[in-house]
Amino acid sequence: MTDHPAQSALALAPLPVSAREAVADALHGLLEYPALAELSTRGRWLTVAPRVLAASEFVTELCQARPQLLAELLDTDRLESAANGAAVYASVQAGLAQVADEAELRLRLRLLRSREMLRIAWRDLAGWADLDETLAALSALADACIHSALDWLYRWQLEQLGPPQDSRGQAVGLVVLGMGKLGGEELNFSSDVDLIFGFEHAGVCQGPGEISNEEFFLRLARRLVSVLDEVDASGRVFRVDVRLRPFGNSGPLAVSFDAAEDYYQNHGRDWERYALIKARPVAGDLAAGERLLQRLRPFVFRRYLDFGAIDALRAMKALIVEQVRRESLHQNIKLGAGGIREIEFIGQMHQLIRGGREPDLRCRGIRQVLQLLGARGQLPATTVDELHAAYDFLRRLENRLQMQQDRQTHEIPADPVARSRLALAMDYPDWDGCAAALGAWRRCVHDHFASLLGEARGLPPAQRLWPDGLDRLQAIAELTDLGYADPEQALAHLKALRDGRACRIASAAARQRLDTVLPDLLRAAVTTNQPELTLGRLCTLLEAVATRSVYLAMLIEHPLAREHLARLMGASAWIADWITSHPVVLDELLDARTLYAPQTGADVERELDQALSTVATDDLETAMNALREHRHAAALHVAAAEIGALLDSHEPTQALTELAEVLLRRALLLAQTHMSQRHGRPRDGAEPSREAQLLVIAYGRLGSAELGYESDLDLVFLHDALGGHTDGPAQLANETYFARVVQRLTHILTTLTPAGRLYEIDFRLRPSGNAGPLVTTLSGFETYQREEAWTWEHQALVRARPVAGDVTLGAAFETTRQHVLCQAREPDQLRRDIATMRERIREEKGQPAQGFDLKLSPGGRVDIEFIAQYLVLAHAHTHPQITAPRGTTAILNLAGKLGLLAPDAGAALGEAFVSLCAIERQQTLHGLGSVVELPTVAHAAQQVREAWLNLFGGQTKPD
Repeated sequence: MTDHPAQSALALAPLPVSAREAVADALHGLLEYPALAELSTRGRWLTVAPRVLAASEFVTELCQARPQLLAELLDTDRLESAANGAAVYASVQAGLAQVADEAELRLRLRLLRSREMLRIAWRDLAGWADLDETLAALSALADACIHSALDWLYRWQLEQLGPPQDSRGQAVGLVVLGMGKLGGEELNFSSDVDLIFGFEHAGVCQGPGEISNEEFFLRLARRLVSVLDEVDASGRVFRVDVRLRPFGNSGPLAVSFDAAEDYYQNHGRDWERYALIKARPVAGDLAAGERLLQRLRPFVFRRYLDFGAIDALRAMKALIVEQVRRESLHQNIKLGAGGIREIEFIGQMHQLIRGGREPDLRCRGIRQVLQLLGARGQLPATTVDELHAAYDFLRRLENRLQMQQDRQTHEIPADPVARSRLALAMDYPDWDGCAAALGAWRRCVHDHFASLLGEARGLPPAQRLWPDGLDRLQAIAELTDLGYADPEQALAHLKALRDGRACRIASAAARQRLDTVLPDLLRAAVTTNQPELTLGRLCTLLEAVATRSVYLAMLIEHPLAREHLARLMGASAWIADWITSHPVVLDELLDARTLYAPQTGADVERELDQALSTVATDDLETAMNALREHRHAAALHVAAAEIGALLDSHEPTQALTELAEVLLRRALLLAQTHMSQRHGRPRDGAEPSREAQLLVIAYGRLGSAELGYESDLDLVFLHDALGGHTDGPAQLANETYFARVVQRLTHILTTLTPAGRLYEIDFRLRPSGNAGPLVTTLSGFETYQREEAWTWEHQALVRARPVAGDVTLGAAFETTRQHVLCQAREPDQLRRDIATMRERIREEKGQPAQGFDLKLSPGGRVDIEFIAQYLVLAHAHTHPQITAPRGTTAILNLAGKLGLLAPDAGAALGEAFVSLCAIERQQTLHGLGSVVELPTVAHAAQQVREAWLNLFGGQTKPD
């Protein structure tokens, strides 16, 4: 035996001498093939050949049997070049050009598979390809073989049986869904491919036999499986597993979309939800495949955080653990403890629970899922890093184990030579080093896996504190021992819940969850300042969600969420009502880091973009519910932070205002998109090339950025069209178009959906009030303000500002507002008008018999707002800068600096306003209304009354 220089690469190989000699013999044999001998100095292949041949008997035997495959790869430079999916597909398509019949199709597919697997294995074992390239190349090869084979078979079957059509005569194609590793584009080297077959519509083939579409596609699917899976002299293409289809082996091989949807809705099991996460159209009618997945999405991903799936996931985890024990899978790197399956389970568990609310978690690749979970803090960064590294190690080991003999195995071999080959492939000097690394990674993965969900368990029966099984005296004694000062009241709450309609009609599973969670909530309530009150509010909530037991499941699984819930509901009647009316916000209790941190407008906008990214443009109801759910959640964050005294006095109103602005802008975009799809865009009558624009003006507390928890939105709408009409197929006059946009916006904002109502809105501040059009031109608005508006309308204009719509039109509005506010006014008449309006409001709203109304009593919030508005209207003609601020406090502070008020009066009034608003919000949060005892606000109210007298004298009615 003559040595070749390339043998020096074997010096570090942890192989016995006999194995090294066998590799050397194989290499010499290859170089005796003329084409390879000629290519021996080309590229890097010969340098790495000993390592590759040593690591893989499959590569060695394939090169010996068909050296022309290696020569072809070298001659075309494909061996040393990475190939993306498109390149792999093009290569397979070229290899199947002009196939004559099914027999030739089978032969060519097997030869193509051998060539491509040789290329993939060589690049991986040589260290030329990373894991991403190897997995992508394997998945692309499977896609290309399935898709190309189906194309030929479909073409031939059309000639025999005629084209399948739906009831309207439209062509129908077969859909092939790839599941598992193929669906996730993470195929391993010797993997089988899991396939599901479907077709969109029933019907009849327009051929000689007029067979049904179902029969056509059953035959086609069988032929495809046979072509790919059957073993002949050239081997097979891929093993095909079709057991994941509806009803498994007892179900038809191909089903219609309607039948598939019906199956999953009525018979689908939790493991099938888990399996469908990775489903991907891989062949046939890909667009129809995406439509099928869209139809199945509600089965896979619930629209809420699906903590109801936790019991099923816990049971699945228990089955995994039991399978490892029962089948002694300790050497199995896929199914054994700390194996690949456990990493996938960690990621897919979060996908099932969160994918309904977080669309980007519906991705198929496990590493992308782990990255997203880490970025959002749902998994610790160190956990993500460890799982990424473990996954990389285990998947490389899996591929190189299978590359030894192209055999679907996950068992660590017992044979010392095979272990030495594996150590060489993994770059370890011996098997002991490789085994130590494998053991460390598996222990790391299993530790993370073991910490998930707790142990499998059934839900326990009701504990003694839930009074079904206790007589009255026992229940009172238990409640007293627990810490309730008024156990009779606590027992009354429990009995009302037990006897309520929701508990009577709840499912057995829901009742079991209620029995489990209620004792813990009883204990949580007693830790608050008012246990009986808190328990009553909790029971009201439980009554509301008893038939939606996913929320009960969430509370069972998260003790901290129970504690936050009791604390917040005990502290605030408004929060209790808010959560009860919008239980979807219970999800917000899961993370204390964010629960007490109000979101910025940018935060809300970013989350809305994410939530709406997968909503179809014509699915308005889903979009409306998304807006509502974000508003409910964001408002809870503000209230929780304010109840916890974590915010400065101005921060709650700022956060609530930013939230309303973001939601209003998004609602307007939805309304405009809906209208434009049918009617086109509005074109200006005077300049048709220009698109006419709409502007939304906020008045009232939204305009002044002083929004409260229950504030409605005062809105006025302007446009800048001079005649003209829309440019779509169903044209509308621009005036009509903008009016309908506003009507659609009103629908989006105010309609009561399953997720509640977004906001109440008030249009009465528009020109001419309820008698005026919904939308007016800017020029018409200016004319009205100059010539017809009452003083109270100019008062309202002080707080007006653009909040949505066209920026240029908004700047024009600002100019108009400035001109109107800066008009000189007769001081005495202005004072009489404002005092009259103040008195009229009090007469209409009424005054409390006792106590102080924070808004309307003399010295209350409205008086301060009117003082600020008077200062702007009275002095803007000489001090135009006072028109810039909209907020009451900002106006008063500026007025003080400008000398329009007595020294320090502006700051004092501003502080009084902030104080009254803060008390008003606290009253709202505690469900106490706007009337307080006078001593609570006496100092602030006295300052306001004195300021009013200084400006308006004793005059409250017109002369």
